[in-house]
Amino acid sequence: MCTGLIVASATLMSSVAAAADDRRTATAIETTTAITLDGALDEEVWRTAEPAADFIQAEPHEGDPASEPTEVRIVFDRDALYLGVRCHDSNAGGVIVNDIRKDFAPGEQDSFEVILDTFADRRNGFVFAINPAGAKSDTQIANEGRDVNTSWDAVWTVATSATVDGWSAEIRIPFKTLRFERGEGRIWGVNFSRRIRRKNEIDYWSPVPRVYNLYRAGFGGTLEGLPDAAQGSNLRVKPWVSANSTRALGGTFDDGARIGLDAKYGVTPSLTLDMTVRPDFAQAEADEQQVNLTQFSLFFPEKREFFLENSGMFYFGDIPRESRLGTQRFSPPEEEMLLFFSRRIGLTDQGEEIPIEAGGRLTGRAGGFGVGAMTIQTGEQGDRAGDNYTVLRARHDILGNSDVGAIFLSRQSMDRSSDRNSVAGVDANFRFVRALSINGFLTRSSTPGVEAGEGAGKGSITWNDNRLHAQYSLLSVGDNFRDDIGFIKRTGVRKHFVDFGIRQRPEWIRRFGIRELHPHTRYNIYTDQSNTKVSHTNHVAYAWFFESGGYLELQWNPRFERIVTPFKVRPDQTFAPGSYGWNEYAIELETNHSRKVSGSALITLGGFWTGTQKSTKVGVVFRPSYHLSFDTALQRNDISLPFPMHDFVTNLVTSRVGYAFNTRTFLDTLLQYKKFASTPATLLRSLDRSIDWRDKKIAPTSELPRMSWRARSTV
Repeated sequence: MCTGLIVASATLMSSVAAAADDRRTATAIETTTAITLDGALDEEVWRTAEPAADFIQAEPHEGDPASEPTEVRIVFDRDALYLGVRCHDSNAGGVIVNDIRKDFAPGEQDSFEVILDTFADRRNGFVFAINPAGAKSDTQIANEGRDVNTSWDAVWTVATSATVDGWSAEIRIPFKTLRFERGEGRIWGVNFSRRIRRKNEIDYWSPVPRVYNLYRAGFGGTLEGLPDAAQGSNLRVKPWVSANSTRALGGTFDDGARIGLDAKYGVTPSLTLDMTVRPDFAQAEADEQQVNLTQFSLFFPEKREFFLENSGMFYFGDIPRESRLGTQRFSPPEEEMLLFFSRRIGLTDQGEEIPIEAGGRLTGRAGGFGVGAMTIQTGEQGDRAGDNYTVLRARHDILGNSDVGAIFLSRQSMDRSSDRNSVAGVDANFRFVRALSINGFLTRSSTPGVEAGEGAGKGSITWNDNRLHAQYSLLSVGDNFRDDIGFIKRTGVRKHFVDFGIRQRPEWIRRFGIRELHPHTRYNIYTDQSNTKVSHTNHVAYAWFFESGGYLELQWNPRFERIVTPFKVRPDQTFAPGSYGWNEYAIELETNHSRKVSGSALITLGGFWTGTQKSTKVGVVFRPSYHLSFDTALQRNDISLPFPMHDFVTNLVTSRVGYAFNTRTFLDTLLQYKKFASTPATLLRSLDRSIDWRDKKIAPTSELPRMSWRARSTV
């Protein structure tokens, strides 16, 4: 059966790849009259431009014509590219809009998206999304969606209008917002997608298999007729001043002020230099707290704008962070090894700020290479001198849809020449017939006083199409591998990873409101460098994906851990060295997020080392209107352990309240509460403590509420 599936899948994907050579073509025309952005599309030029139409379904009936017509026209003037969009709808009153904030979620409502592959390399691009209320979302993608930067903020405008037969939009994207190589007659890659949320339907202008999305630039069409456009001014400077005043209870006010500067310079149309002096990260979103009941460090994503912009250029390896199955609403990505992790710069392990004095970053394309160079200088912290951080990256496209590259990273203390660390590596990513990819990297660190065990490497092979997904990978990290600008979960290990799943869509399941059945399994096994097993995690599950967009999954998760040093799950709870095995059973449910009230839940029962656990994660989202939203999540772990250890309970509550005044201005408030307590069932006295789960340091209070808020206005 599996052989038949693979053969059928190979035939399907080969035909898709062949069809990709016969790409759809859209043509842009010039306008000499001004376009008034009101969403009406009543200028004469819109009637002249040839529409890109005849969209094709990816969901629910892949390959069928779209159930509702969509037309896109493209024009340009000296400064900008314009898109005129008509989204016809036979039930205009059924259009769903539930959010108008910047960077809304296009998948949870009716929406339209465009990807512009401005270098026509079929790998990278800029994605612009809108909804019928005029909300905007913009994204940078690299390596066909293997790296996605949703924090990229571009300068562009949109106006929408409701019509009797749907909705329409006018989009203006200034050329200075984009990167491209100048030249008369150049072509770009382009694709459009539309989501009709009440039908859970996704349509593309240039067809994309349903297992992928718009970020797979290789499935896009071609945009012709573009001018030899200029990108405007090559230099933008943004000075800033911030002031603050703090006062401890019973004390006096302590006033302070900071000044700084950010600048952006276009070295060439395809190379950009960013510079910063004493950057201000006050607008960075607060970290969401996590509960850590494992032996290892938690992963907290980067949220500072300077490091997020063009971050895809420094991406190394093959971790498909944006392509994992399921939403995993409560869980952070299971990052195993990030060779470059920018949170190591300017932040302590506890998330406290280390002042950055200055920095620069050069990114873009030159001579057929993607290049990136970054240097950052941090200031003194206490009696410790500052550090210099350097990252150099180059990547070259080969074989049509593959690439090879190299990276170098370095941290150097400014007062001690021996306090330094560097890492060098090479990587390669090969993609064949769209569904098959082979990836790998080799790296080596260099640290004074270390002579051996400084290597690390990974290799993986993946098949992913509409019918099945399968992957095998092997990661090896030496005992003494050290990366001061990376995130390394474990050293001195080898990790084998196996993933296999089947996607089934028999017609009879539609009678029950089910769109897809997905039995799957994942297996991780860790050994030390002598191949002695130290742990394994297995995931065996069956998932039902519903027509509405929700899903249900039943899970069996066997676990094994062998520890050679005592493991403290909390200060007074220690597991002795030895081997431990247990089973976890879970049910996960997520409802339709396009509704005013939606929710998700993950309930886990079973073992926990020598004891048992009852864990619950529940989230509820309430949107009374597209201006206002309430999002609350509760995570509770009830752990029972045999005498003389203590039972304990952890509670983590996260609440968000968001209010959008309009599509440009919103207020977002985040409230977090965490408590760690022993239960009275142990009949032993114990002190309730709160845990800072990032590094398991003890805080002196039993409850830890945190609140942060941010206001934002965009043009």
